[in-house]
Amino acid sequence: MTAEHSAVVAKRVESGSADLSEIKQLADAAGYEVVGELTQTRTEDAAYMFGEGKVDELAERVRETGARSVIIDNDVGPYQTYNVGTKLPEDVEVIDRFTLILEIFGDRAQTRKAQLQVELAELRYELPRAEVKASLAKRDERPGFMGLGEYDESVEQDIKRQISEIRDELESIAAKEQRRRKQRRDSGFDLVALAGYTNAGKSTLMRQLAAEIDVDENADRHPDLETTAESEDMLFTTLGTTTRRAEMDRRNVLLTDTVGFISDLPHWLVESFESTLESVYRADLVLLVVDASEPVPEIREKIVTCHDTLYERNEAPIVTVFNKTDKLTDEKVAEKTAALSSIAPNPITVSAKTGHGVEDLRDRVEDELPEWRHERLVLPMTDDTMSVVSWIHDHGYVEEESYGDEHVVVEFEARPTIVSQARSKAADLRPADA
Repeated sequence: MTAEHSAVVAKRVESGSADLSEIKQLADAAGYEVVGELTQTRTEDAAYMFGEGKVDELAERVRETGARSVIIDNDVGPYQTYNVGTKLPEDVEVIDRFTLILEIFGDRAQTRKAQLQVELAELRYELPRAEVKASLAKRDERPGFMGLGEYDESVEQDIKRQISEIRDELESIAAKEQRRRKQRRDSGFDLVALAGYTNAGKSTLMRQLAAEIDVDENADRHPDLETTAESEDMLFTTLGTTTRRAEMDRRNVLLTDTVGFISDLPHWLVESFESTLESVYRADLVLLVVDASEPVPEIREKIVTCHDTLYERNEAPIVTVFNKTDKLTDEKVAEKTAALSSIAPNPITVSAKTGHGVEDLRDRVEDELPEWRHERLVLPMTDDTMSVVSWIHDHGYVEEESYGDEHVVVEFEARPTIVSQARSKAADLRPADA
């Protein structure tokens, strides 16, 4: 780690003591080495965010450690950023919480969709600050202060134009994904989404549930299925979405892992990633993955935040999955599930790391998915009959099939749309002598 990537982290809270654990994780994810820290409990200072004396202390901490950046775990206004910057040694960068998050998102964005969403979030963050920054840029002699560059009156209009263009492109991508979801459902797949906070273990759980061999077998039908899902102990290893086929007993399930939530996300940032969240909103079932090893108050806050984020647009039932139970005793697991029963009734407890409880989760998923319809078809024996039977096997769950000289009887369960398609295919069968 070079000195250029060293940082002092700071946070102000209204009451209690400030927790720096998440901002340190965020800084680490962005490639910074935290070499110092500072906290303050007080009401917000309009000029500096912290009290002026605390900012002087911050500047001294920066000089002592040789840090090149100050990361503030608050939503710092542009005037406050400027004022703090004037107290710091020259060329020390001031980064607030959301700038840091966007920096991480920018580094992790691999797909065109993810890159567009990051750019949209950056522009939405920038828009209300443009006029203020223009004023500050004229007052400040340091070139490029706060990444400003040159500002003129056309900047705001240019930002709004870029936002409009990105929205249009994201809407086009969303339309394609909607068609893909329809195609998958028409192919007999149920869609299950993994949601939850970053580092809750969603990617590790996906690896437990995924049918490794089926990914290749289904490559032609669904060329976008991913063959890997990262499970590093790092924030935001999943920025876009990863979809894989899950191994189930009866149902054909596609499982999608999505970007992890983090605390105190502003509305504009959640909105920027609405396109990614569509995979959650439009799923048949949502698995809300929670790190059960965390303290109850923290788990409660995270579950409530996730429900609030999903509440208005989510169409699917939500099953809470308490993960990382390998870190707890059975008594502690029971204690925590009881304490959280009002917001997470009847949860499933698993350890994605060891596989404990994963079979119970599979059973629960099949129980919670939309009910299938039972059907019994009598198919005439033709040259095409076996291809229809094979299609029913691929798209539903065949309970029984029997063969006679002139007919094949197939009893099966499937999504209503698949039953309708099977009936249509059966009606099209014509005996060779007909």
